[in-house]
Amino acid sequence: MVRLMGRSGERSPRRPSGTPARRRRDEDRSRRGAGEGRRRRAAALRSALSGRSVAGQVFVLNVVIVLLLVLAAVVALVLQVRHDSETEARNRSVAVAATFANSPGIVEALRSPDPTAVLQPRAEATREATGVDFVVVMNTDGVRYTHPKPDRIGKEFVGDIAPALAGETVTEEIEGTIGPLVQAIVPVKAPDGTVVGLVSAGITTENVGGAADRQLPLMLIAAAVGLALATGGTALVSRRLLRQTHGLGPHEMTRMYEHHDAVLHSVREGVLIVGAEGRLLLANDEAQRLLDLPADAEGRHVLDLGLPADTAELLDSGRVATDEVHLVKDRLLAVNQRPTDVRGGPAGSVATLRDSTELRALSGRAETARERLDMLYDAGVGIGTSLDVTRTAEELAELAVPRFADYVTVDLFDAVLAGGQPEGATQLRRTARSGIRKEVPLYPVGRQIRFVASTPQGRSLETGRPVLEPRLGEAPGWKAQDLERSAQVVEYGVHSLITVPLRAGTLVLGVVSFWRAEKPEPFDEDDLALAEELVARAAVSIDNARRYTREHSMAVTLQRSLLPRRMPDQNALDIAYRYLPAQAGVGGDWFDVLPLSGARVALVVGDVVGHGLHAAATMGRLRTAVHNFTALDLPPDELLGLLDELVGRIDQDEVADDSAPVTGATCLYAIYDPVSTTCVVARAGHPPPALIHPDGRVEFPEVPAGPPLGLGGLPFETTELHLAEGSRLVLYTDGLVEDRQHDIDVGLEHLRRALETAGESPEETCRSVLDARLPDRPGDDIALLVARTHALGPDRVAEWQVPSDPAAVGEVRAQVTRRLAEWGLDELAFTTELILSELVTNAIRYGGETVHVRVLRDRSLVCEVFDSSSTSPHLRYAAMTDEGGRGLFLVAQLAERWGTRYTPAGKVIWAEQPIP
Repeated sequence: MVRLMGRSGERSPRRPSGTPARRRRDEDRSRRGAGEGRRRRAAALRSALSGRSVAGQVFVLNVVIVLLLVLAAVVALVLQVRHDSETEARNRSVAVAATFANSPGIVEALRSPDPTAVLQPRAEATREATGVDFVVVMNTDGVRYTHPKPDRIGKEFVGDIAPALAGETVTEEIEGTIGPLVQAIVPVKAPDGTVVGLVSAGITTENVGGAADRQLPLMLIAAAVGLALATGGTALVSRRLLRQTHGLGPHEMTRMYEHHDAVLHSVREGVLIVGAEGRLLLANDEAQRLLDLPADAEGRHVLDLGLPADTAELLDSGRVATDEVHLVKDRLLAVNQRPTDVRGGPAGSVATLRDSTELRALSGRAETARERLDMLYDAGVGIGTSLDVTRTAEELAELAVPRFADYVTVDLFDAVLAGGQPEGATQLRRTARSGIRKEVPLYPVGRQIRFVASTPQGRSLETGRPVLEPRLGEAPGWKAQDLERSAQVVEYGVHSLITVPLRAGTLVLGVVSFWRAEKPEPFDEDDLALAEELVARAAVSIDNARRYTREHSMAVTLQRSLLPRRMPDQNALDIAYRYLPAQAGVGGDWFDVLPLSGARVALVVGDVVGHGLHAAATMGRLRTAVHNFTALDLPPDELLGLLDELVGRIDQDEVADDSAPVTGATCLYAIYDPVSTTCVVARAGHPPPALIHPDGRVEFPEVPAGPPLGLGGLPFETTELHLAEGSRLVLYTDGLVEDRQHDIDVGLEHLRRALETAGESPEETCRSVLDARLPDRPGDDIALLVARTHALGPDRVAEWQVPSDPAAVGEVRAQVTRRLAEWGLDELAFTTELILSELVTNAIRYGGETVHVRVLRDRSLVCEVFDSSSTSPHLRYAAMTDEGGRGLFLVAQLAERWGTRYTPAGKVIWAEQPIP
């Protein structure tokens, strides 16, 4: 019933079902048609595989190749298996024989009265356990003690035993008593190394080849399976090839290709076929002509054919395109592209090209617009790369040449270059100039210019609007600036000008001039709009650079005002220094030289982490604190401890005010004594000092680093250095030895090499170090302090031990008077006697048993009284009824300076008098 409905056209009223006989005839005719179709398809397949078609030839060739490969594989496998079996037999024979020969008790068994009784059971057990055919033990004459066949025991061994008797292991293939075999002979050695017997193990050739014979059927089955699979795969490939070639033979295929080739190359439309990897597979004659392709274009990547970038990108991408217009040389081509794998075809794309040169004008305008957009984009990323006003102006000039103008000049007010704002009608300075040639007669860079009001530049500055002069030779107002130079500019070929003011809000910073000479077309309104946009973008960057220059100058001024302006007068050290602020902003590096009592000098170098006004202000606070703490005449470790507490308090206050903390400040403090030529050094997280000995040798003394200032809770340690006269002590900040590319150890080594080649004076040392180590644009501040030591010789020092007796004061006065006479300082004898009388008397009365007096002749006359007491005297006003209390007041009136410093053994009261 279903078949009847299907044959009748699904119940169509216009096709009656007919009689039953007719229906049977229709069914018979349908069955005969289906059978005939199957026979035709089978015949076509047999014809295709018979070798007359391309698919049949490929099938036959592949089957023959597979048969040869399978046969070669089988033969090689059989040979390899047999070779491996023989190798395994040799290795197993050697292993069994060597193991048996070295087994415990073998030597004693060979020397026993009946070796066979002992060795035969062990040999048989070994043979059965290892799978070898025999294990034979024999004496040095080759007579067997053991054998699988007992009747062979006592007979001579078959094989070459001479090498084994010499102590070597032998493997060989021989015809033995049990047939052809592979055997190994191993010597049995006594403890003294002599050969006392031999052991042989072997496998017969029958067992050697047995493994290969057993594996051969498996190999043949595998080869058959492989052949079947390869044949089936070849049949599938040939069947697919049959479908693709439609059963055509070589002649039909050739004829079809000739017709296809004739049609492809005769059409007047370019055709390109590109593969999935972007390689050109086919290009007809028209495509070759339109794209001007090289002769070897087919097979090469489309990106390597010299096509325009947009056209090559389209062909390489394989994306769908409909009538896309591309400019190729002097032709406008409409490109259509479609993928080739839409209906199961191979991956790739086909593109057709039509010449549409009439769209040239439209494409030209589009290209110009694209170039201008590219220029504006480049201006956004290429102008303002640095915070330098001059460099930013140069970037604007370099960008516009030659893409927009042939020459560009940038003129800025002098106040802008210094970071300020122009006030009134001041002069401008030519800051940047760029052009296709250098000999153009325009004002050079650095020239001060005052533009006449009638010039385009003057009008732009006055109105704040751009000015276009398309024909410069006909502009009389421009010539009024400089008649001679204007004539030279026009004669040189400059014919068109655009001037645009550099405006940042309401502030006019200068003017930019665009000059055209090589291009014959004058500037137009579109060019004026582009120039205005370019200058507007550059003005923002120039204004940012101006603001940064102003802030940087303020910070540098503040920092330099906080640093010492000159070195104090002292004779202990020759000082030279350098301070260089960072290019990116001032930091917190600082240094100082502070005279102390007793002709001593303190050297200090510090660094506050960070840059800007905050770091500079913090540096000033720390430097002031060091000045105040130095007045207490403290040792370096105690001074750093007080400074550490101060930084901690500053941090707490600033954190409470939401300000940046100071944590990270470092400091190095050193005190040099010219009398003892010693230097006591302590540092808080600062780089170590460098020491140049008088012979030129450089070292970095070991000074405990200590934590940075502000961490608190940890003590600081000091190191005492003995410096020969003429030594140079080099103090510096980390900006000299550290950068992002190298570790501090590398920087210290470079500093060492620079110091080794430096001159002898501190100035030459500073110059050599900076020449060798200073980067072009330092990223951090650099402070460098070089001090060459002098010694205060014995002829300028007088010392006396004073007994604890008030009567000794007179003797001290007499000795001091005589020494002052020797120094030619008789004028100071009276005041010195009074000062020492009061200080020594107080020391004897209140200071303890040990009293020591020292007088130094330096830039001033220094009187020092040492005692063992830690109690410091205080200056006060004595009442009218007081018997004493006026001595220290008298000392303070007679001396220029006086004070107290503490030592581990007590204290020192000192007083200084100026030398006339």
